[in-house]
Amino acid sequence: MQTFLIDRMPTPVGELVLIADEQGQLRAVDWTDYYDKLIRLLNTHYRRGGFRLQEQRDPGGLSSLMQRYFAGELAVINDIPVMTAGSEFQRTVWQQLRRIPCGETITYGELAKRIGRPTASRAVGMANGSNPISIVVPCHRVIGSQGALTGYAGGVARKQWLLQHEGFLPKALL
Repeated sequence: MQTFLIDRMPTPVGELVLIADEQGQLRAVDWTDYYDKLIRLLNTHYRRGGFRLQEQRDPGGLSSLMQRYFAGELAVINDIPVMTAGSEFQRTVWQQLRRIPCGETITYGELAKRIGRPTASRAVGMANGSNPISIVVPCHRVIGSQGALTGYAGGVARKQWLLQHEGFLPKALL
């Protein structure tokens, strides 16, 4: 059984839950109002009963790094170590998400092209939606083909806030 360390922290757009392993790798990030979904996702990825959660302040310094991100040090998330389960396809999508520069967005279709699967934009959207490490694996930087803020598990208002925080103002909001 794996032990995961859990911490909660306030942000400008709600309380965030961080889950790390004992090696200091980020395993999951989500908003506390989606905590039940987060636990279901962990149960899917690591089997029900395959992990236990232990409260710990600032596991591996990850909460401090996230606080710095929310304070405006945007690049700090680029080097946060992450570890995910999921299928090979999902992990490929999530790795590609980390290559989207802060302040930029791409469409689901473009993301599909970047992983060499140009006709798989729907599958990419599903993988994007099941990303367990929001913000750090920046699924919020993927938008609809017409520039719409679609498909953020934490809610469109948070997606808008994150994109504005990172210096991108979607045309649909002008």
